[in-house]
Amino acid sequence: MQKTALIAGASGLIGSLLLPLLLASERYSRVISVGRRPVPLVHPKLEQRILDFDQLEEHRLQLIADDVFCCLGTTLRQAGSRDAFYRVDYLYVVKLAALAAANFAAQLLVVSALGASPASRFYYSRVKGEMEAAVRQTPFRAIHFFRPSLLLGPRAEKRTGEQLGAVVLRVLGPALVGPLRKYRATEAATVAQAMLRAAHAEARGVQVHLSDALTATRAARR
Repeated sequence: MQKTALIAGASGLIGSLLLPLLLASERYSRVISVGRRPVPLVHPKLEQRILDFDQLEEHRLQLIADDVFCCLGTTLRQAGSRDAFYRVDYLYVVKLAALAAANFAAQLLVVSALGASPASRFYYSRVKGEMEAAVRQTPFRAIHFFRPSLLLGPRAEKRTGEQLGAVVLRVLGPALVGPLRKYRATEAATVAQAMLRAAHAEARGVQVHLSDALTATRAARR
């Protein structure tokens, strides 16, 4: 039986690359995109739900799916404050996970970040780690966390710091070997492809996909 996929954050870098993959996959007969604004895409499988994530509980019946892909995320600079960043990267993600689990979704696949840890000294990584810890408590058959390094890909908005970091990591990438390999920049398309593969694999339990493993898997499939 074909399944229903739900994607949150389809207008972002990874989400915009993942959405066409979901629509092209024979696994899914329906793809529900939830977000604050519509994505500029029309497809027979696609159903768009425009909603306020602060009122997500009111839309629970619109969040029924088999596989849930969460690509929500921002930066401290974009968000404008720690509170605003926390709301998007922790509260919205955890709330979506809880509601999807209550709707008996089987799998949750979440974009996190390299270095995510509740014990991190860095606020960004600590919030990502706290999000993962909270999501781990939800009763899905499988939970996948994807922890890419600095992401490469076409962004709608300009992020000067990330662009400079990407240039540096492209140059230094070949020198990052062994334990440092995970710090190589990651193509956003690689993460999107890995998320779909993980959903197809039908694993169980909590799976963590690190940046270097994502890149290595893609290279092996070429």
